[in-house]
Amino acid sequence: MKKNCVDVITLGCSKNLVDSEKLMHQLVLQGYEVTHDSPHPEGEIVVINTCGFIGDAQEESINMILEFCKAKTEGKIKRLYVMGCLSERFLNELKVELPEVDKIYGKFDWKDLLLDLGKLPNEDNISRVQTTPKHYAYLKIAEGCDRDCAYCAIPISTGRHKSRPMEEILEEVSLLVSQGVKEFQVIAQELTYYGVDLYGKRCIAELVENMSEIPGVEWIRLHYAYPLNFPTELLRVMREKDNVCKYMDIAFQHVSDHMLKAMHRHVGKKETMELIERMRKEVPGIHIRTTLMCGFPGETEEDFNELKDFVRWARFERMGAFAYSHEVGTYSGTNYEDNVPQTVKDRRVEEIMAIQQQISGEIQETKVGKTYKVIIDRREGDYYVGRTEFDSPEVDPEVLIPVNEGRLYKGHFYKIQIKSADVFDLYGSRVI
Repeated sequence: MKKNCVDVITLGCSKNLVDSEKLMHQLVLQGYEVTHDSPHPEGEIVVINTCGFIGDAQEESINMILEFCKAKTEGKIKRLYVMGCLSERFLNELKVELPEVDKIYGKFDWKDLLLDLGKLPNEDNISRVQTTPKHYAYLKIAEGCDRDCAYCAIPISTGRHKSRPMEEILEEVSLLVSQGVKEFQVIAQELTYYGVDLYGKRCIAELVENMSEIPGVEWIRLHYAYPLNFPTELLRVMREKDNVCKYMDIAFQHVSDHMLKAMHRHVGKKETMELIERMRKEVPGIHIRTTLMCGFPGETEEDFNELKDFVRWARFERMGAFAYSHEVGTYSGTNYEDNVPQTVKDRRVEEIMAIQQQISGEIQETKVGKTYKVIIDRREGDYYVGRTEFDSPEVDPEVLIPVNEGRLYKGHFYKIQIKSADVFDLYGSRVI
């Protein structure tokens, strides 16, 4: 057990990761040694940043907390703190069920941890200890969500949408660039709503355009948009600015009007398909990433067949599907019966992902022979591993370049010609 050492463990999404990085910076300022997601935690203090999105994530968070409760009981750590989305949702229940935890914080009061350690938090809102490779970072531009999707527990944990001031975000980008960051993953629960609460209008296009003009920003990639009232000015920025990746992560969830209405998505099939057509027309070559839900209460085989036809029509470059989870406190959790059997949900997920796998393989094959700008993330065995502008870290396909073709450097860009492809990865060679 190392004195004045804090092990921070992050579960869940990249938005949680940003919170952990900023907490770690605060701890370092106070003289602590800090590690993140260490395979062998040795600190006397452990902080677990939890996820409470769906049942599986909640279970993972609970199991992690219990593991360190046991470690504390055995004298392997002195103090244990819990923060994040799970504790925001179930604060009172966790306090009762987990007496071994020294204190439990919600999603937004984690700076109180410093006070409880006898330290005063710094008012710096932009600095962090970066846990990602030095050449890319996640940039959180807002917190919370004003949408009322029937199935979603996120607003319960995060509250209403709250944008960060634009000047603060741009200052953070400039700071990160000075520290070597070249690529920014712009994230929020709903990034297309950015600015409405502060400026009375959607300002995501203005923000991204301003970011693109900061020297040293090589790539900007956008995550977690919403289809209703999509700010189409963003498409102009994406088309005109070379350092704004032609990539849009936008969750459609379903396409059946019956399901979209039950889900409280406030958008229909016609508008959904028109938006996709407009994206592809205004930004040639755009790669669309989406998620779809199977087994929402009342989903019929007809609804599901409509969803499959939609996937075949849209030919998403990136797509994930997940089974509906009946969440406490959501509209559907309170008002709908979870009436699609789990076996049916799982079968539908497998079936729709099989369709997508074929589509993905076909799209990958069209890239063979083409040359792309690729950033190198790491070396793995006999390959350097990188990504194109169409690939977000950890979730999208990668580009593998044999190491015997010459040395490549992590965080540097190269022109890579694609020689072959499979469903998940591309294989290429450097173009000199």
